[in-house]
Amino acid sequence: MMKKTLSICFLGVAAAAVALVALPARTQSSDQPELPYADVERIAEGAMLYAEYCASCHGAKLEGQQPNWQDRDADGYLPAPPHDETGHTWHHDNALLMRIVKEGTEAIVGGSYKSNMIGFGDVLTDDEIANILGYIKSTWPAEIQEIHNEINSRRLP
Repeated sequence: MMKKTLSICFLGVAAAAVALVALPARTQSSDQPELPYADVERIAEGAMLYAEYCASCHGAKLEGQQPNWQDRDADGYLPAPPHDETGHTWHHDNALLMRIVKEGTEAIVGGSYKSNMIGFGDVLTDDEIANILGYIKSTWPAEIQEIHNEINSRRLP
């Protein structure tokens, strides 16, 4: 009887292991927020919020502080990057983008990283941040949007 019970337990564990290995990668992890880049109303709200909270550093046309946004200034700070397709915003998944806007770059990167990007978590709601990011994403070419979608689909919990 003990041998039969052990065999059944072993088969159960083996079946569970096979099932876990066979599961496809999740297309959207539960902690991966959606950016409303196809929702006209939310994009419009995001554009207004961007103009109010972001454009002074990142530019009214998402152009960043050009032309040398990748070169640190005399105090060691990087200028605000562009949020259009020439920048690196689309290289990051939605969850990281949300955290950067909420907490600020220094809080996310840590260490001695210097950034003027403050957190807006005390000023903006999660939906407002998602709307801003959705607005930004809505301006990217379709191929960049698709790459960004793939970056998000590869992110595992």
